[in-house]
Amino acid sequence: MALLTELEDKISSLIDGVDKENFIYDFMREMGIPKSTVTKLKKGTKTANMATVPGDIWSNKNVYYRQTSKNVLAEFTDVKSIVDSKQGNTPRIIMVTDFNQLLALDTKTSDTLDIAFNDLPLHFDFFLPWQGIEKVDYEAENPADIKAAERFAKIYDVLFQDNTEIVTVKEGRKTAAKHVFSENTVNETAFNNFLIRALFALFAEDTDIFPRGSFTNVLKTMTSEDGSNMNSVLSELFTVLDQPENMRGDLANWLNQFPYVNGSLFTEPHEDIVFSAKSRKLIIDAGELIDWTQVNPDIFGSMVQAVTGEDDRSHLGMHYTSVPNIMKVIKPLFLDELNTEFKAAYDDSKALDALGVRISKMKFFDPAAGSGNFLIITYKELRRLEIKITKRLSELQGSLYFMYMPLVTLKQFYGIEIEQFAADVAQLSLWIAEHQMNLELKSTITNAVRPTLPLQKAGGILAGNSLRIEWDKVLTHSADEEVFVFGNPPYLGSSLQDKAHKSDLESAVNGQLAYKKLDYIAGWFYKGAQFITGTKSKLAFVTTNSITQGEQVELLWPTLLHLTDISFGYTSFTWNNNAKGNAAVIVEIIGLSDKANNEAKRLYFDNGTSQVVDNISPYLTDGPNVVVKKSSRPLNGLPEMLRGNMPTDGGNLIFSPEERDEAISKFPELNQYIRPFVGAADYINGKNRYVLWLDEDQYDNVKENSIVKQRLAGVKEMRLDSKKASTNALANVPWRFEFISQPKIDNGYTILVPRVSSINRLYVPFGYIDSQDIVSDTATAIYNAHLWTFALIESRMHMVWLRSVGGKLKNDYRYSSNLVYNTFPIPDLSSQRKNELESVALEILDVREELGGDLAKLYRTDTMPEQLKLLHQKLDSIVERAYKKTPFTDDEQRLKTMMNLYLNIKAGE
Repeated sequence: MALLTELEDKISSLIDGVDKENFIYDFMREMGIPKSTVTKLKKGTKTANMATVPGDIWSNKNVYYRQTSKNVLAEFTDVKSIVDSKQGNTPRIIMVTDFNQLLALDTKTSDTLDIAFNDLPLHFDFFLPWQGIEKVDYEAENPADIKAAERFAKIYDVLFQDNTEIVTVKEGRKTAAKHVFSENTVNETAFNNFLIRALFALFAEDTDIFPRGSFTNVLKTMTSEDGSNMNSVLSELFTVLDQPENMRGDLANWLNQFPYVNGSLFTEPHEDIVFSAKSRKLIIDAGELIDWTQVNPDIFGSMVQAVTGEDDRSHLGMHYTSVPNIMKVIKPLFLDELNTEFKAAYDDSKALDALGVRISKMKFFDPAAGSGNFLIITYKELRRLEIKITKRLSELQGSLYFMYMPLVTLKQFYGIEIEQFAADVAQLSLWIAEHQMNLELKSTITNAVRPTLPLQKAGGILAGNSLRIEWDKVLTHSADEEVFVFGNPPYLGSSLQDKAHKSDLESAVNGQLAYKKLDYIAGWFYKGAQFITGTKSKLAFVTTNSITQGEQVELLWPTLLHLTDISFGYTSFTWNNNAKGNAAVIVEIIGLSDKANNEAKRLYFDNGTSQVVDNISPYLTDGPNVVVKKSSRPLNGLPEMLRGNMPTDGGNLIFSPEERDEAISKFPELNQYIRPFVGAADYINGKNRYVLWLDEDQYDNVKENSIVKQRLAGVKEMRLDSKKASTNALANVPWRFEFISQPKIDNGYTILVPRVSSINRLYVPFGYIDSQDIVSDTATAIYNAHLWTFALIESRMHMVWLRSVGGKLKNDYRYSSNLVYNTFPIPDLSSQRKNELESVALEILDVREELGGDLAKLYRTDTMPEQLKLLHQKLDSIVERAYKKTPFTDDEQRLKTMMNLYLNIKAGE
């Protein structure tokens, strides 16, 4: 589908100088009806046009259209009776117009449209069902937000093209890399200041901060069409907006109609930027075609994203966060408690007053503020609670005796944002949110009035690097003050961080954590824990689930849990947002509070349920503060798991099935030396490879063989060309692998363990292979393994352990022998249970062979055969009875049981 604003503009062009004869064809084409359908209608093909009335058009289930010079309502009634009299093929839209008035009916929803024909561009969304977009879906996205964001992006794009030489204030930003700077450059701050001011003015003229339409009218009447005098007009206007009315002197009427704004929004003089006829028109269109009263200020985050470079955004993590997701953070952090307190105090004016005083003293701080979404939604929710308190006090005390006193002010809101432009947008958005809530207050309680102008400064939205700024200097707070720290800091794994990120983390943790391996977001958690320790303050951040998995837990959480407790947590869920590209990641929400806080702790789950628990572990489970640490040996009595064999051969020792068959056909004596070579991908995807496997004595037996000589010569050459001295040394023994774990005495079977496995599997498909097979270093191996060991690690219990403590590589499971296998807690197993495990394991292996195909498909969640799935469930039941006599209710209970067992094992070491 085209951008909404593009559709709006195209339909505006149709209306201007409308071609009445071809209007319906042009309109249908622009609204997404297939070109072939429209062409057939225009040619008058009988099968395309079902209408029997001359001049009418009936396009199957799309539209019944009539153009008329008579009474539109009467003609519309006639058309509807024609449609009602026919059975089947009901057109979705009935449409009649005389090009002055337009009537339409959506036959599916019964919605009607009665508008002036020239207003069709403002109501084109009525016809979006032709594009498969239903009204309920369209309105759920708030069309005004979408249109505003799209138009703002267009304005920026054109201005950016016109102002080809923009001096950036951030070193390294590539805003004008292809341009050669001259003396006539535009400062980036000036450029961004104009965008901020224009946004405010567009909103102000629709919401009675300015006289209705005044800003757009000034641009239309006072500026030339080519935009050449835009700077002089804007400079005059912006100067006046920063002057109190009593200090202005004599002004022209077009200037005198504007009020004093303050808030430092217009304090800096307007600096010239390049305007064109196109950019002037786009700004005017944004005023005339958008109803800014319907635009949510939190959508400005998306607008900022359209402006901020994609490279910056990718590693700053700033994006528009949807309201429902923000509510998941602030409700358990403070809002649920305040609403509960309001309900309890509903009939008690003293208690309501006390609640109001409490709210008025709270402070709110987002140290990764972006364009202010969390602060904006928090402000609006608190203002709504203030309105409810005010309304109820008025009822209890009598409206004649009640005096309204503001409780929530912008001075309670603080933030840090690395981009100056985003920080400015956050301040702007808070002003607009304040005005919206002032209007909401007035509509609810008529005698309670809060003026929007002059604008008030927020507590402080500071532009800077949050990991290098002392938060106490941004928001000084005492131990007894309630400060709520929240937000969505940037996520960046340790391997993706550059030197600047590493330096930021080093500065943030001040030597208290091994920062080089930490996720970037860990810096915010550490500084946040320091900020709230010993106080009544609380914290909640959105985070990727990586910090509650794998080695991140050992690196981060012992220090955090020394300072704080986890007060609440949302287990993993998909975090969607309305930013460009609609980024979606798997995240968690973690709340922290001081250890002296004895409030109930609560876990929230993706299915919408929650439960109060005694303690929340760093793996976001109900249980003790266990941190699973790497172990170089199995703590569970299982046989050792070893890394697979690494050839470092440049592929010269590897044979395809065809190459192997050809070699053995020519030299049958090589059969015993060319053995199956199995890696993780080979095994899971059903691919076969082979490898020349020799020890020193075997090498002496075959070193004169022509194939062996050729292959080993290639290995030697590759190793000599290497830049590593250790690899060069191996050139003298080209038949030998660089790393060998394969035992010299083969006895039994080998369990093959993929080091990485897809998240789209209920179980990792471990292999149980012949001991003659050589395991490559893309997998790990348990040699001479019992079948019951295979059964244990193929169970759901082991999968839960892997998911929780193993960590991820991108979105795939990362299997670590030291962290997952060696620490996997298992209870004592009787001989009978081991026999049961081996029996069902054999069934699983047999079914795998019977079903055929690759394991990648057999084990995908959406394609796993029922027969295989039932056998795994049978195995799960046998394994789980060893841990617990009664069935587990969920994976959280499974993990809690294993964590307690792990503690016991560690205590008994």
